[in-house]
Amino acid sequence: MQKDIEIKILPKDIDNRSAMMNGLSKALNTKLEQIRYFKILKRSIDARSRTVVYRLQVRVFINEDYISEHYNLKYQKVADAKTVIIVGAGPAGLFAALQCIENGLKPIVIERGKDVKQRRRDLAAINKQGLVNTESNYCYGEGGAGTYSDGKLYTRSNKRGDINKVLQIFVQHGAAEDIVIDARPHIGTNKLPHIITAIRQTILNAGGEVRFDSKLTDIVTTEGKIRGVIINHEHELPTKSVILATGHSARDIYELLNRKNILIEAKPFALGVRIEHPQSMVDSAQYHCDIRSEYLPPAYYSLVEQVKGRGVFSFCMCPGGIIAPCATGQDEIVVNGWSPSKRNNPFANSGTVVQVTLEDVQGYDPLRMLNFQSEIEHLAFEAGGGNLVAPAQRMIDFVENKLSIDLPRNSYLPGTKSVMLDNILPEFVTTSLKSALPLFGKKMKGYYTNEAILVGVESRTSSPVRIPRDKETFQHPQIIGLYPCAEGAGYAGGIVSAAIDGINCANAVAKQL
Repeated sequence: MQKDIEIKILPKDIDNRSAMMNGLSKALNTKLEQIRYFKILKRSIDARSRTVVYRLQVRVFINEDYISEHYNLKYQKVADAKTVIIVGAGPAGLFAALQCIENGLKPIVIERGKDVKQRRRDLAAINKQGLVNTESNYCYGEGGAGTYSDGKLYTRSNKRGDINKVLQIFVQHGAAEDIVIDARPHIGTNKLPHIITAIRQTILNAGGEVRFDSKLTDIVTTEGKIRGVIINHEHELPTKSVILATGHSARDIYELLNRKNILIEAKPFALGVRIEHPQSMVDSAQYHCDIRSEYLPPAYYSLVEQVKGRGVFSFCMCPGGIIAPCATGQDEIVVNGWSPSKRNNPFANSGTVVQVTLEDVQGYDPLRMLNFQSEIEHLAFEAGGGNLVAPAQRMIDFVENKLSIDLPRNSYLPGTKSVMLDNILPEFVTTSLKSALPLFGKKMKGYYTNEAILVGVESRTSSPVRIPRDKETFQHPQIIGLYPCAEGAGYAGGIVSAAIDGINCANAVAKQL
């Protein structure tokens, strides 16, 4: 007999099998010897009371042996099958490629950037010298932005597709099995490159292709149908199906579509700063302690307020993480955050952003939100003074309109410069932040402090452009065979939701073909 049950257990006992068995026996009123096996289905931390506990959803096998449920997808050979061009080797593109193989199609993945190993040199140049390679950076290259920006797998996309399948594929390629059960799964920037390399190898072993330094520069159409793509302005790849999974930093793709009169639309996004606190402060506030227990992971937070009808919220919170320079072009500042698998850095950071609506940027140009985003990033660069030095301000100084005399030690490697952030961000963003931050401080002890630094700008939260598609076929309404996909098309937000959208697009291609 199998029974599913929820139990609470102290952090010190989370890896203690004997304590777990005793807890299950007591909760089920069942003798210990009758419990043959138990399997944790979900695991989360409950810190609402002063005694922090783990909440576990457990499947218990009573007087019944457990039969292993090993998840292992086997991919068929597709070297001679119909081809599908996938533009972009981020999570959407890679999972679309795997699903194409499942469906008996040959994926050819074209990626403007380099493989994960080659990218490391360009990231070092960004962090140490402030040099941006416009084709290889934190956003462009194998694995996309997620590879070197954390690997958080938390998503609310339950209705869009099979989350468990995505997580299991990551496990199959080297991720820890904990990601399947954790309420907020996380892989870590240090481990993701090896996993992404393994996924690429699976694609190649099945007969698919992955081509680096291959930038999409044109789309070939005839009578409203895809006929091929142009790579690096010279090489044409014929195809009837293109999955466009380029991510939302690939501005040249939106400009290409606009030039070719392929319908795109302006889309709301969010804009703000990345805020960093000492991780010890976050731990103390969330776990109600002076020093975090060794049995608990670094704490996270999620905060949201409505200010005069406009949402202000934390985004992409990175416990034990660093703030990273994520510019993709020259003379711009963009910041993001990431954490290694152990989340053992002394700081915690989170994007803290304000909704930007279509009414905030006047006009009818489908690129107007993108252009607005770009203008803010260039202002931030000018304010920092070059070499990717980021404009920054202490939290209370920002709210009280004071220039910070100095800045706290922080994790942003290219360096920070004290400025008035009001001179960079639009007034509706700064006034919303100034109202929300003290309110966040009332929700979370210690949050509202001058020991926290605001680093600008957090501008790439989501796409400022939507590439429309049919809800049923996933194809662009004007172009048969063009499948706008994931974050770059405005239909996903994060690694897992992007992967799910890639799978859905690959299934749509198979159905069409």
